[in-house]
Amino acid sequence: MSLKERITEDMKSAMRAAQKERLGTVRMILAGIKQREVDERVTLDDSQVLAVIDKMVKQRNESIAQFETGGRADLVAKEKAEIALLQEYLPTQLAPAEIEALISAAIAKTGAASLKDMGKVMGALKSELAGRADMGAVSARIKQKLG
Repeated sequence: MSLKERITEDMKSAMRAAQKERLGTVRMILAGIKQREVDERVTLDDSQVLAVIDKMVKQRNESIAQFETGGRADLVAKEKAEIALLQEYLPTQLAPAEIEALISAAIAKTGAASLKDMGKVMGALKSELAGRADMGAVSARIKQKLG
């Protein structure tokens, strides 16, 4: 069963169980997937669906920062609940030590020596870390190691 099919089945289950919050979030995921499929005129595979969900998690994290600044605890709680549900569909996150080991291995494999080679390292890591690590943080770590 593909990830998209699993999400659709979860939507049906949430409807049957009358779980309003869960249903709303699952519908939001499906709408995001459908929007990207329509925009790009393609059918998304699992890795592309993971990218959509990962982007949604990042958006929620940014919203949480804004809502905390504005003192809106109710909206912070709502966003955190959505993140928890979104993360059910993402693979388990890697520990920092695992990410460090993968970065070191990618640098060694690509023979990267300076910041000019950062693209090679990111390319080598992208498929391996998709959905399992924050690529912005990974990029920062690679810059540190190469810089």
